[in-house]
Amino acid sequence: MSESKALIVGVAGKVLGNEETAFLRGERPWGFILFSRNIGEADQVRDLIAALRDCVGRPGAPVFVDQEGGRVQRLRPPLAPSYPPAAALGALYGRDRQAGLRAAWLMSRLHAFDLASLGFNADCLPVLDVPVEGAHDVIGDRAYGGDPETVAVLGRAAAEGLLAGGVLPVIKHIPGHGRAGADSHLSLPRVDAALADLRRHDFAPFRALNDMPMAMTAHVVYGAIDSQHPATTSRRVIDEVIRGEIGFDGLLMSDDVSMQALSGDFAARTDAILAAGCDVVLHCNGVMDEMRAVAERAPVLSGKARERAERAVAKLQAPDGTDEGAARAKFAELTAGAAVA
Repeated sequence: MSESKALIVGVAGKVLGNEETAFLRGERPWGFILFSRNIGEADQVRDLIAALRDCVGRPGAPVFVDQEGGRVQRLRPPLAPSYPPAAALGALYGRDRQAGLRAAWLMSRLHAFDLASLGFNADCLPVLDVPVEGAHDVIGDRAYGGDPETVAVLGRAAAEGLLAGGVLPVIKHIPGHGRAGADSHLSLPRVDAALADLRRHDFAPFRALNDMPMAMTAHVVYGAIDSQHPATTSRRVIDEVIRGEIGFDGLLMSDDVSMQALSGDFAARTDAILAAGCDVVLHCNGVMDEMRAVAERAPVLSGKARERAERAVAKLQAPDGTDEGAARAKFAELTAGAAVA
């Protein structure tokens, strides 16, 4: 892997501007993430992704997107069908375990068909958060269910469906956003559950999928572990829980550094994220002044962070021999009547 910064960034629009191109060529982020604002028709998306990779001189540079299904789906018709939310797969699993497992794998395998055809090679899926009664609905039907076993089993099926299609999964939001009473895009959630309850309920799916190549942190304070800092900036949460108790040794990326759950200017946020033990900082909104401030503080990937990044990319494989038409037909049969966003 050539020299890359510990950074994943978004861009402002559907084509790169001159300032963005110069910035990306100079800073050489490890990866990129696209949002709805970046996505038009198919050739435009392919051209944008090719231009991003050209800026850093790495044809296989990771390009991420949030393509979950339900309300979090950046690719919409005609680029991709509207898929049901994770909760619909969980409901099917509750009625028929084999059908639910097959549908979860198939939906991710279909995501991989959709994404790989445009040049994406990473999807921020599966969501392994386990909601509780009364929690904020920022997770809601994005979760496979309200019990850790369902979430873990369907989450693994989803991750394996992506991998089978040549797309890297990102488990999120480690070590668990399901109990949060606030939307971390807007404010800092605080969870005061006992550590025993967190271990049994929130951490369990992440422990079950600790072999996955990448994970995204939760901007959530867990009072029983570190009452001062959200997981993203907590050395204690990352060392003792994510790396220790959960046993995750893949690439750990922050959730978006520009979310309002974090405090301080962008330099301070970036310093705190990296000091806590995240391998890579994620900045999503494409605002150049913010990106510059983050990039100035982000180091070149080295040591364990670089090893994890290389190991993650090495998990990319050639797509399996799944027949797309047959897969779409089977998924439609299994999910007939499921609500889509």
